[in-house]
Amino acid sequence: MDFNDSPAEAEFRQQVQSWLQDNVASVLGADSHQDAAAFTANARLWQRKKAQAGYAAIRWPRAEGGLDGTPMQEVIFQEEESRYAVPTGPLVTIGTQMTIPTLRTHGTAEQIERFTRPTLNGDLLWCQLFSEPSAGSDLANLRTRAVKDGDDWVINGQKVWTSWAHVADWGILLARTDSEATKHKGLTFFLVDMRSPGVDVRPIENISGESEFNEVFLTDLRIPDSYRLGAVGEGWKCAMTTLMNERVNVGGESQALPSVVELLEQIGKNGSQVTQDRFKLASLLTKELGLRYFRFRLMTSLSKGETPGPIAAMSKLVYANVLQELSAIALDNLGLEGMTEQQPGSPMARFTYGYQWAAALRIAGGTDEILRNQIAERVLGMPGEIRVDKNIPFSQCR
Repeated sequence: MDFNDSPAEAEFRQQVQSWLQDNVASVLGADSHQDAAAFTANARLWQRKKAQAGYAAIRWPRAEGGLDGTPMQEVIFQEEESRYAVPTGPLVTIGTQMTIPTLRTHGTAEQIERFTRPTLNGDLLWCQLFSEPSAGSDLANLRTRAVKDGDDWVINGQKVWTSWAHVADWGILLARTDSEATKHKGLTFFLVDMRSPGVDVRPIENISGESEFNEVFLTDLRIPDSYRLGAVGEGWKCAMTTLMNERVNVGGESQALPSVVELLEQIGKNGSQVTQDRFKLASLLTKELGLRYFRFRLMTSLSKGETPGPIAAMSKLVYANVLQELSAIALDNLGLEGMTEQQPGSPMARFTYGYQWAAALRIAGGTDEILRNQIAERVLGMPGEIRVDKNIPFSQCR
């Protein structure tokens, strides 16, 4: 691929290419589908290598572990890293791209000092304890309770669809601390040591045979008040910071998922031609490129210290639908036999994983319907959807 880099960007790209060539070999080979323990160990190692080189937080000041870099340098690194099947994904990014930005926005100096460096170094892996059986798209309907007891909070409840909870060191938790407040106002945000007594993690096997998701049962879990993030009752504000960063991350380019260009290259290698899908592929390619430049805008905003707003939902909404359509076209053009290849990191394995993951991605991080509502109401200024539970205590909601 040709890059329209400035001289400074071209020099940075060469540095990144050289560093990757020297460092990737030690973390390749472990497949998250087949050996979660080895994949997790390699993910920690790869994150540590990036942190030591300043690539784990390129836009951060050097004194805080970054490079004093630009959003474009971060994009360049991600483009070059995506050429290798390195161990990344939610296992790492829940901590680096969701938890730490939330901590830096809402946390105390002690909390930022306690968790930032270990997370950037790969010593701490995180999970997100938000969704519940009765609180998926309507997250504010959650029923996990937190009751103050001296200097601790006692937590009881259940979380579900918690990615990588079975290997996570810490979790970010949203719990209800006031049932007499309205549903969005009675929530508080906590940091949870996943090795604490009272935390029971139970893996869920999905359609691909993986157990990336989990149920998490919390029984008389005690959390020190020092691990509360933000003020009591302001958990929704903290959660929105986390979710906006999640949607920027989910809507970005992923090493594990295929692209339109990659599909066209694979079809050409197989000696076949795209027929009835060529206009659809052209449309999908346009959306992919649009997403790339839209993501540049979001990263520029982040580089200025701004919190991503509801407009970030557009990235995730479009990307999830593009992936699903692209994966279906790949299946039609390459056939079932080609889609069953499972060599880790190979193009065919990426198409297979994309097909299996696409439907879930339209739910994870906010369903299509919820994201469309947010864009309509908060970006376009359209009238809000009717809510029968507005301005009434959560204890009266059914």
